[in-house]
Amino acid sequence: MLTILFLGDIVGQPGRAAVLARLPELKAKHALDFVIVNGENAAGGRGITGKITIDLLRAGVSVITSGDHIWDQKEILSFIDTEPRLLRPVNYPDGAPGSGSIILETAKGKIGVLNVQGRTFMQPILDNPFHAVEAAVTKMRNETLNIIVDAHSETTSEKITLGRFLDGKVSAVIGTHTHVQTADEQIFPGGTAFLCDAGMCGPVNSILGRAVDPIMNRFISNLPSSFPVAGGEVRLRGALVQIDEKTGRAVGITRIDEPGLSASAASEPEPKMNIENPPSPEQT
Repeated sequence: MLTILFLGDIVGQPGRAAVLARLPELKAKHALDFVIVNGENAAGGRGITGKITIDLLRAGVSVITSGDHIWDQKEILSFIDTEPRLLRPVNYPDGAPGSGSIILETAKGKIGVLNVQGRTFMQPILDNPFHAVEAAVTKMRNETLNIIVDAHSETTSEKITLGRFLDGKVSAVIGTHTHVQTADEQIFPGGTAFLCDAGMCGPVNSILGRAVDPIMNRFISNLPSSFPVAGGEVRLRGALVQIDEKTGRAVGITRIDEPGLSASAASEPEPKMNIENPPSPEQT
């Protein structure tokens, strides 16, 4: 049996500090074979850096997935080709830096991870995710039946459709991007585990991990504002998936909601953010 932990979007320094601190305990508690995290908001709430990538991998993360914020820290454009365990969405056009999938060897066999971005209400609009993911999965199944897909998308309908589309072809489809953990964990008839959104690893007294007042003011005034990462209580949210490694079929999926660290417990400074064109709250 393969036991895989998938953690939702890491938000800023509070989220990554909690993941780094709790991961050894979680690995022992659940006898984990493999760990996947979405890291696209790990640097100041937008993007990821090379240092953060290395820190997460050294802490025991197996693969880092991403999404629409993958390029927000410009150093990633040159770094991503040097670290294949950091994924960008597979449906970027040919020639984009990095890769959207990877297969890694474990003590219990090979595990494939695939990152795909939806198109509904998402920017930038990438190639059709259904065509891209079908081609990538077909290729990966020549090497392994144990495949986990991060479906980074805004709408529940698109993520559920991707899950149904891939039922019986992959082991699990876990959604990311909204930062709100859903309660629809299930195993589809073909043996694919599904969760519409893993949630986030970040401050709970927040709006999607950001400080409350600036986002409220943005909605009320429509004026530009920066959206700093919130402080206070941190939770780690995601999913625990059990897979029969001989068939690639999921045999269990459980939501994870674990305590993390208080944001005030860590003092590492955030990367500077470009706020000339700050994102709207729904883009975080």
